[in-house]
Amino acid sequence: MKRRLHKKYLVLILAYTGLLLLIPYVLDYGDKSVHHNNKLRQQQPRCPDLEKLWDDNGNASEQHAVNRSQTRIHIYLHATWRTGSSFLGELFNQHPDVFYLYEPMWHIWQALYPGDAGSLQGAVRDMMNALYRCDFSVLKLYAGSQNITTSFIFGWKMNKVICSEPLCDAHKRHDIGLVKEDQCAKCKKRDIKDLERECKKYPVMVIKGVRVLDLSTLVPLMKDPTINLQIIQLFRDPRAVHNSRLKSKQALVKESIQVLRSKKQTDKYKRLLVPNNRVNRAESYVSSAMELICDNWLSDMMLVLNAPPWVRRNYLRVRYEDLVLQPMEELQRLFLFSNLTSSPALDRFALNMTHGHGYSSDKPFLISSRDAKEAIYAWRERLNVEQINQVEAYCSEVMRQLGYDKNSGDKTT
Repeated sequence: MKRRLHKKYLVLILAYTGLLLLIPYVLDYGDKSVHHNNKLRQQQPRCPDLEKLWDDNGNASEQHAVNRSQTRIHIYLHATWRTGSSFLGELFNQHPDVFYLYEPMWHIWQALYPGDAGSLQGAVRDMMNALYRCDFSVLKLYAGSQNITTSFIFGWKMNKVICSEPLCDAHKRHDIGLVKEDQCAKCKKRDIKDLERECKKYPVMVIKGVRVLDLSTLVPLMKDPTINLQIIQLFRDPRAVHNSRLKSKQALVKESIQVLRSKKQTDKYKRLLVPNNRVNRAESYVSSAMELICDNWLSDMMLVLNAPPWVRRNYLRVRYEDLVLQPMEELQRLFLFSNLTSSPALDRFALNMTHGHGYSSDKPFLISSRDAKEAIYAWRERLNVEQINQVEAYCSEVMRQLGYDKNSGDKTT
C-alpha cells in the first residue's frame, strides 16, 4: 500500500515539475506569436492581389513612368466586341504619325480554336510584346502553311500604312479618308520585313483588340520600360452592347464559346441572360458571354482604382457615347493622351463619321458614317423589357460606375 502511495506522489511531483518548466516556454512562445502576427497584420497590404501585380513589394514604383515625349509611344485600345472599337481604331488609323494594327490577335484565336480564352491570354500578350517591337515574325506561329506577307495581316485592306506609299500607291498616307478596299486589294503583296521597316519609322504604334479579357494580362507590358505601354479602354452601355451582340450573334458564336470555356461553366455563371430554353444555341452563347463582359469590366475598374499613380497616368477611359456625341472634343483628349496633334481634316473626319444618315446593324463590322444618336439608342427599340431588366440587373454596378442610368422613357445616357 505504501509503495503505491509513493508511486502516486512521485508521478504527481514529476507532473508538477514538468508543468512549472513548460509554463515559461508557452508564455514566451505566445508573446512571440502575438508579436509576429501583429507584425504581419501591419505589413499586409490593403489589396494584396492587386498590388502584387505592380511590383514584388506591393509598392508603387516610379521607375516605370518613362518620359513619353522622349520615347516611342505604344498604345493598346482595350475593348470588347460591339463597343464601337473599330471606329475608335479608325481615328488612329487615319493619323499620319500612327502605325496601326487592327485585331492582330485574331490569328491566335483562329489558329488555336476551340482553346478557351483564358488559356490564350499568355500567347496574346507575347504577340503584343513582339509586335510593339516591330517583330512580325511572331505571326508565323499561327500562319500554318501560308506565306507571311502584308496580305496576311488581319484587316490589311483597310490599313493606311499597308495601302499607302511606299508599300502601295493605292492611297497617300497623309490624305484623310477611309481606305477603298477594292483598290487596296490590288496592292502587290509585300514581304513582312518591308512592313517591319515601315513600323520602325512611326513615333506612335497603336493596336486595337478585343481578345484581352482583362487588364491584368497587360501589366507585364506596362511595367516593361522598353514597351512603356499606354492603355485606352473603351466602354459602352451594356444594353447597347448586348443588343449589338444579338444582332451579330452568328459572327460571334466562336468567340463567345471561347470566352465561356474560360470560366468552366462554374455555378456563378448560369447563363442568366438567356430568357428561356426556346432561344437558339447561337443566341444562348452570345447572351451568356455578356455576363462575363460586365465582370471583366468591373475587374478592370478595380485594378485601375488600386493601381500606382504612374499606371493611372498611362490609362485613359473612354465611353462610346461621349466619343460619338462629342467627337472633336474626345478626339482632342485621345490625341493629347497619345502625344499626337490633330488637324482640321481629322476633326472633319470624326464629325462626318458620326453624322451620317441612319444606322444599320446588317453589316455590323463595316466601318461607315452613321447617325450617332440612332446607334446609341437602338437598344431601346430592339430589346424587350425582360432582356433590358436582365442586363441592368447583372451589370448594375458597372452601369453605376460608368454613369449609365437605368431604363426610363427619356433618351438620356
